[in-house]
Amino acid sequence: MTHAATRAEALHLTGERTVPGIPEENYWFRRHEAAYLALLPHCADATVLEAGCGEGYGAGLIARHARRVLALDYDVPTTEHVARRYPDVTVARGNLAYLPVADRAVDIVANFQVIEHLWDQGGFLAECHRVLRPGGKLLVTTPNRLTFTPEGDTPLNPFHTRELAPSELDGLLRAAGFDVETLHGLHHAESLRAAEKRHGGSIVDAQLAVVMGALPGQATWPAKLLADVAAIRAEDFAVHGRNLDASLDLVAVAVRL
Repeated sequence: MTHAATRAEALHLTGERTVPGIPEENYWFRRHEAAYLALLPHCADATVLEAGCGEGYGAGLIARHARRVLALDYDVPTTEHVARRYPDVTVARGNLAYLPVADRAVDIVANFQVIEHLWDQGGFLAECHRVLRPGGKLLVTTPNRLTFTPEGDTPLNPFHTRELAPSELDGLLRAAGFDVETLHGLHHAESLRAAEKRHGGSIVDAQLAVVMGALPGQATWPAKLLADVAAIRAEDFAVHGRNLDASLDLVAVAVRL
């Protein structure tokens, strides 16, 4: 598939939604993909609800291992895109404030890079608890507030309502009736450090310097930076429980009691 064809097939770039197959988006796509891969074993032969599926690549990945995947998103063009591109996924339009699923109907709820967008995070987690079977698992990833917005509690990202520190995510999950099985963090692996050194020590800051002030998809990228970003793989990130406060993203597995 050509670069132009990939762009035509991809959803419109908003500056927030991450989509596969676009070199300029590859860092964020691989960062998110790494979290999916880390949590994929929990989805084996399970009935999975992905609450907030976005472009659908994660639901498509889960569908290779799960018994069934229902993907929800509120945006109609998004659900239509997912239905076309990922035929193994059942997709529906739904508001995450009121999940359109019966009580105790699913084994897994996946919520990847979504909870930071929600106004009523506690209410959403209560809905997740309702639709999970006893012993079912909620899989959550979200930016770590301590590194994503280190200057204060107000998110710099205009699409985010509230970002969470590790202790805050842990407290929300427990307050909603979950036992937190694991709370890990996603970090850059050693393999990404060489590229960071070539770009002032932070490949995130180097990308932000390019795109800030430009319309989504319209920034002019330095060739060397774009080549390094396009070459990043999911294996260039690591998920573990060490140095949690310094992690890029939080990666939680919570069990419904």
